[in-house]
Amino acid sequence: MEIVIAVVAGIIGLLVGGLINVLADDLPDRGRPHAPHYPDGSPRPVSAWLGVTAFLTGERASSFDPTAWLSWRHPITEVVTAIFFAAIALGLRGELAPVPLMVYVAVLILITVIDVEHRLILFMVVLPACLFALIVAAVLPGEDRAFTDYLLGGVEGFALFFAMFLGGVVFSEAARTGEVAFGFGDVMLATLSGLMLGWRAFIFAALITVFVGALGAVVYLAARAMMRQRYRLFTPLPYGPYIVIATLIMLLFRDEVQRLIQGG
Repeated sequence: MEIVIAVVAGIIGLLVGGLINVLADDLPDRGRPHAPHYPDGSPRPVSAWLGVTAFLTGERASSFDPTAWLSWRHPITEVVTAIFFAAIALGLRGELAPVPLMVYVAVLILITVIDVEHRLILFMVVLPACLFALIVAAVLPGEDRAFTDYLLGGVEGFALFFAMFLGGVVFSEAARTGEVAFGFGDVMLATLSGLMLGWRAFIFAALITVFVGALGAVVYLAARAMMRQRYRLFTPLPYGPYIVIATLIMLLFRDEVQRLIQGG
């Protein structure tokens, strides 16, 4: 029976992944979603509404412009979402109920896709997600946490990352780089993370974010060195994915991470 539930959850995740792709295609540029379409704007047939089916049926490219191909992001996003949903259905959910956690995962994947592709964290995504997290915290609080713990988590996330944002602005002005690596969207994402996790778990998430961010920077520099490309000083990197990774880790493995960090 568990396998059947996992399969159903995976199919739902696949469909949600398709919706994530639609939102990621349209929200940054158009501000509102439209029916699935190719990069040239031409409509995709129903059989190609999902990236997975578009690739399997050979309908990856527009019939009007053969060079307008769907990127690999489309099937990858759908498959990753499906895997998360199936795993949650099988019990990988920390202390959260499965449906709220699935919504959290979908939102975090959407934020990551948009941030990686456009270096944007959209308020139209984060603010409704913050409201949803508050409702979940009020209706389904954790076993050892009250609603105020989640509210304090949001305040903590905002305060800590807003301080980092201000530091980035000061550094950008002093160094005259013209770019701020740490944007206000990251501040709002950290606020959302705090509302999802509560203030205690968010402390661990912030530590994980710093560690994963440093690791990501090292990997980026190593990759550029392997490709023999020079690194431009003060090149800003998307920070949102690291916040997302840390948030997911604490959502799914809160107790394990706390025991590991505390040496218990």
